[in-house]
Amino acid sequence: MYNTTYRLDLAGRAEPVVLRVAPEPARQFQSERELMRAEYASVPWLAPIADLMPRVLAADFTQAVIGRDWMIQSFLPGTPAPELLGSYPKDTHSAFFRQMGEITAAVHAVAGPWFGPVNGPGHAQWSEAVVASLHLIAEDVESCGLDAADLRHAADAAQAGAQVLDEVTVPRLLTGDLWTVNTMLAPAPVPTICGVLDMDRTWWGDPEADWPTRMARSKQDERLSFFEACPVPADTVSVRWRRHVYEVRHLGALRLERHRLGNQAGVRDSYPAVAVELSALAP
Repeated sequence: MYNTTYRLDLAGRAEPVVLRVAPEPARQFQSERELMRAEYASVPWLAPIADLMPRVLAADFTQAVIGRDWMIQSFLPGTPAPELLGSYPKDTHSAFFRQMGEITAAVHAVAGPWFGPVNGPGHAQWSEAVVASLHLIAEDVESCGLDAADLRHAADAAQAGAQVLDEVTVPRLLTGDLWTVNTMLAPAPVPTICGVLDMDRTWWGDPEADWPTRMARSKQDERLSFFEACPVPADTVSVRWRRHVYEVRHLGALRLERHRLGNQAGVRDSYPAVAVELSALAP
């Protein structure tokens, strides 16, 4: 969990609110700088799914009160999907992943002004945003005392294949890390998403680079229903090559997350996984 989150029950207010507090600036990775500000900047762009998201009631990025960014949001009804989804029969899970695809497709339909983080810095070319992101993740991995040579190699390969990345010419809004953990379910005969949380890793780029697109493809099961609502491009050599670049970026971010959570086995596992992707990027 990136931010610290509190439920607050306020006198005179029927509904609770949620206070979210960002980490101290010195404790933030370079690749995860000011994510709360990124979420705040994303709100107008996320209008197509506004009915599913909490409302921002107050925000303070001056750091004058507690030395951190903080935001107060409305409290979303429902039950976290990880707590409820498993109680539904397996044959109903397709409805959940199809709705996840609908939500993701609505976000991807929004075109933006540049490639890269929603709140900047922006890049004119998709390759520039991807390479910059890989280098930032590598720097963060190294700051933790871990080896990031494989991520540097991936950045070099992405730079060498810039023309393939730059076949992506329209910056699309990406959710960043939308998946089951970020959704709320309503009481219903089949799993029904009634809320979407923590849209703080949004950026502009190729929909194929988005986390839900990756996760929907990670198993050959009911999650493939995602693609009934969220279309995929033709399976070309260029598309497959870009997916390998994106997977290294995901694995690098996961390496950081696992390190933060003390999951050393997961950190170790990330190295052979990246090696597989790098072999596919070789000329």
